[in-house]
Amino acid sequence: MSSRGNANTGLEIETRQEAAGVVVRARGEVTVFSSPALRESLRKIAELRPPRLVLDLAETRYVDSSGVATLVEALQTVQRYRGRLILAGMNPRVRGVFEIARLDTVFPTASGVEEALKA
Repeated sequence: MSSRGNANTGLEIETRQEAAGVVVRARGEVTVFSSPALRESLRKIAELRPPRLVLDLAETRYVDSSGVATLVEALQTVQRYRGRLILAGMNPRVRGVFEIARLDTVFPTASGVEEALKA
């Protein structure tokens, strides 16, 4: 499983299947313009009900409020089928957005993808 997002939205999305779950890499910015593409990618993956969905944010430069809403929606969807959504590799700027919204205590996080796949 692999897909790429549209570079015109400022976000590139790649997915890959791992033994422990699905990894989604978001490269660029998750904004009002790009979050619909990320929402759709996460929705399609959640339909497959992977036990672990890792969102690799190591190359995500920025997440705005619509991006946060997209991730909250994905977390709720994955939790409904008792899976785990783990945010991996957040830079300080992205982590700050989650801390301000007090979502850093809601989302499981990991320092990187490998750690998240073992969580």
